[in-house]
Amino acid sequence: SPRFLNPHSSNRQHNLEEIYSILASLLSSIMKGVHFLLTLAVLALATSLASAYDPSPLQDFCVATDDPNKALFVNGKFCKDPMLAKAEDFFTSGLDKPGDTNNPVGSNVTTVNVDKIPGLNTLGISLVRIDYAPYGENPPHIHPRGSEILVVVEGTLYVGFVTSNQKDGKNRLFTKVLNKGDVFVFPIGLIHFQFNPGYTPAVAFAGLSSQNAGVITIANAVFGSDPPINPDVLTRAFQVDKNIVNYLQKQFWYDNN
Repeated sequence: SPRFLNPHSSNRQHNLEEIYSILASLLSSIMKGVHFLLTLAVLALATSLASAYDPSPLQDFCVATDDPNKALFVNGKFCKDPMLAKAEDFFTSGLDKPGDTNNPVGSNVTTVNVDKIPGLNTLGISLVRIDYAPYGENPPHIHPRGSEILVVVEGTLYVGFVTSNQKDGKNRLFTKVLNKGDVFVFPIGLIHFQFNPGYTPAVAFAGLSSQNAGVITIANAVFGSDPPINPDVLTRAFQVDKNIVNYLQKQFWYDNN
């Protein structure tokens, strides 16, 4: 705690000793503050470096290897010499053409990602066109590496997403009927879908916050995996008769992407 000089003291030496003592106490307090600030600065720097040098993965997994002959860059993409880049590296066409919706789910997703536009590499964005036949749908699926923002340009869509498990054990469902010009957002990693409830075709465009957002169609992944998931696992998980699981695993699960 701070101490104060005695103005009535006639002992100059004693006053000097008190001054030195006060200065030492202040210096000690300052040094403690400096150490605290330095600790905060180091933690902030470490956090910044972790954020800068450990980005989110852009593929399902990246197995470490010491053999350069078996190695790939993350994303599996090499970078072109910037001096050799050209306008075509940042361009594609064809989104004016409707996709073929004559399939079991009645929809078609035309994807414009880094595989279509090499210049998207490392930019963290991609685009899709989705065509829906009457009563067609883009089945429940997730994008493990990107959020999605969708705009309807033709027709009507019933859309929605389901939250992760909540504290009450339930998963909340958010739905909306979208008309031409309406916009809806699907957060990263959450199950979502779009369904065309009308008699006429529908068209939507969507942007994704990844150059390769990935897609996992729920039914395809659960019942159409290769090799198949053990039916006993699915029977217990879905709490249905094993014959139902066997039937579902024998179906052809169409991929509309």
